Amino acid sequence: MSGLIDRTTSNIAPLDGAAMQAARARQDRLTKPQGSLGHLEALSIQIAGITGLARPRIVQPVVITMAADHGIAQLGVSAYPPAVTAQMVANFLRGGAAINVLARHVGARVIVVDMGVAAELAPHPELVNRKVALGSRNFVNEPAMTPEQARQSVEAGIDLANREIERGADLLATGDMGIGNTTASSAIVAAITGQSVVEVTGRGAGIDDAGLGLKIALIEQSLARHRPDPADGLDVLAKVGGFEIGGLVGVIIGAAARRVPVVVDGFISGAAGLIACTIAPAVQPYLIAAHRSVERGHQAVFARLDLDPLFDLGMRLGEGTGAAFGISLCVAACKLLDEMATFGEAGVSERA
Repeated sequence: MSGLIDRTTSNIAPLDGAAMQAARARQDRLTKPQGSLGHLEALSIQIAGITGLARPRIVQPVVITMAADHGIAQLGVSAYPPAVTAQMVANFLRGGAAINVLARHVGARVIVVDMGVAAELAPHPELVNRKVALGSRNFVNEPAMTPEQARQSVEAGIDLANREIERGADLLATGDMGIGNTTASSAIVAAITGQSVVEVTGRGAGIDDAGLGLKIALIEQSLARHRPDPADGLDVLAKVGGFEIGGLVGVIIGAAARRVPVVVDGFISGAAGLIACTIAPAVQPYLIAAHRSVERGHQAVFARLDLDPLFDLGMRLGEGTGAAFGISLCVAACKLLDEMATFGEAGVSERA
């Protein structure tokens, strides 16, 4: 493993028990029946433990949306052509995509990152260039990337997490764009969890039955050929992953090392979370699962990582759209903990 990855993972500490205890005690004194705010109470206590603050506030959330192409997309595993990746990056930069709308709605900044789009994109003041290569390789025939490229992609994510945190970000959320990336994510989930490819592979952007059958067969061939080591996250990433997935792995690890909550979007981000926790199991308590994707493999991610998503709206877009709603719930949970009056402050009688 690289020096930056090793140094970062070694800085991931357990959640702050004292902050969690203080947050829990305050929750129990607020003007409501104990537990009546359900998961919002648990969420505020988790964020207290992550940040080390008994009354945390979130004021500068950032969505990091990473884009890359996948060689396997050339084989017809997606309902959309590979050119859409670069086209959607341009849409992000114009502010016209769903993630732009939802980020504006919840008051978050969007950082758009070229991790490996298969085109030389024109310079743009809002585009962060961390391109590893012009797309990953077709992993049916050869590994998706070299071990060095896998490390490079993760290191880029760590660097970006550190950069945004130093600029004031107090919550990071993950987003993705890449035609073919549900194929890579299904391969990652099958490799790490041991579940069958059929159980963890869905229709992505909307392929038909024939396309789904092809997708499953290609993933099965790839796993049989490359045999990624389920205990080695970088090996799985290199053999069947994608550059944007590697970048998100780094964002997740980097956020945890800096005691910053990370809201994980959908299936692709979930696959990145699996790899991150394989590299550094101490990451797990820092993850906040935004939503349950329609992609069937997402449930395997939750089961493996022992995560409970905040909501289920039947979403499957990616980009960080589910994470944007997750940001809103995190902000609300912290505000409730901090701004509600206690029984003593409000002069309200407590339960007999």
